[in-house]
Amino acid sequence: MESTKEIKKNSFPRSFWTANLTELFERGAYYAMASFVVLYLGQLGFGDYWPSNLNGILWALVYFLPILSGTIADQIGFKKSLLIAFVLLAIGYFTMGYPVWFGGYTLNHTVESSMTAGTGILFPVILAIVIIGIGGSIIKPCISGTVQKTAGARATLGFGIFYMVINIGSLFGRGVSFIMRKQFDLSYIFAVSVFFSIIAFFAVLLFYTDPEKEFGHTEADKKPKKSIFRILADMILVLKNLRFAMFLLVSSGFFFIYSQVYNVLPLYLKKVVELDPAVDLITMANPFVIVFFQLLITKKFGKMKPINSIIVGIVIIGISMVINLIPIFMSGGVRTLTLGEFIPLGSLFIILTVALIAFGELFTSARTYEYIGALAPKGQEGLFLGYANLPMAIGALIGGPAGAFIFNEIMCKNAVKLDSGLLELNTFWNSMGWFILMGIGFASAFSMWIYNRWLKNNPV
Repeated sequence: MESTKEIKKNSFPRSFWTANLTELFERGAYYAMASFVVLYLGQLGFGDYWPSNLNGILWALVYFLPILSGTIADQIGFKKSLLIAFVLLAIGYFTMGYPVWFGGYTLNHTVESSMTAGTGILFPVILAIVIIGIGGSIIKPCISGTVQKTAGARATLGFGIFYMVINIGSLFGRGVSFIMRKQFDLSYIFAVSVFFSIIAFFAVLLFYTDPEKEFGHTEADKKPKKSIFRILADMILVLKNLRFAMFLLVSSGFFFIYSQVYNVLPLYLKKVVELDPAVDLITMANPFVIVFFQLLITKKFGKMKPINSIIVGIVIIGISMVINLIPIFMSGGVRTLTLGEFIPLGSLFIILTVALIAFGELFTSARTYEYIGALAPKGQEGLFLGYANLPMAIGALIGGPAGAFIFNEIMCKNAVKLDSGLLELNTFWNSMGWFILMGIGFASAFSMWIYNRWLKNNPV
């Protein structure tokens, strides 16, 4: 068995690189379809609200269930867990495309307001969302756990590589998805997701080894297994901590706004700006910014206090929403073609919005883990960090229906439907929707500042 000292000195082991390769394909699969879920469901006849509601549930499952699935993965081993997860994901993505491929249903050209989907569409879609949510929740703790166990003394570098791979996979998935949906139809984004899931399955099957086995650890080296009762008891312990529970609540505001990249922005593009928006290419701005600016932001602002960095990130994400007022008041409006008559002005500003959200993420995401580590009671840092994804789950769960409400009831109030099928929005109500999204971001930043002052005034 290798000593800890030897592991630190050696290069990253095979399981580290296999885990990162697997994550690349898993993120490619997820983001191949993520940008279009609300539009796909809308074109299947789910109406104004159910697409965003179901999308919010999907994201919430992916980010909440690792609390349970991570513990189960520790018990049965990462390799078995990953194989099960990719089987589930392949089945889930296939089931999402099933109504169009084999169910005899066709996608509407536009997203209509009324709910027309019958049980033949409802059942497979809901089943698919549950299966994808469960499968995706298993992946996260297995891959991040592998990186943690194999990086040794170079954990910072290991997680830096891991974070870079996530965003490369995101770019890759979106690019392949664009080619497939243009070649065939929108439903084939799920074919891309199935394909990537199958590749990931075989990568794990053929090349991945559990870190414990690779390092020759014995059963005695393993942590004691947790029962379901212990998991629930830990959850109560964590959430009973008022300081931590309040942090989860105030930080979820960032992820509420972040979730609108996959709720409000696609609807705005499809129903207001252009009939066939390249949402996959537009949302590429997020991973692009992270890949190319992560090191620069870390170098320039890495010494900023975590709470200040988090607040800056939330303010940026609030600003990212309000810049969409600019094309509304420009001559010609949001549908004016720009950049060589290639892209509507509204779409260009949505790209800038997504890019700014990515900058906000660079200031916020990594520093959140650092802040939680400092917030947790001594000796319980690992337990509390296991709940670090809860704000994303809360933000997504609330952000889905709330985003649909802001778009349909506020932005689209007094809208006029054009002959093209697009909506001509009332300038006042359109602006009000973007102001509300910005206001939620600013309110979240202010509440984070108030929360931090409360912590200082009420030390443990």
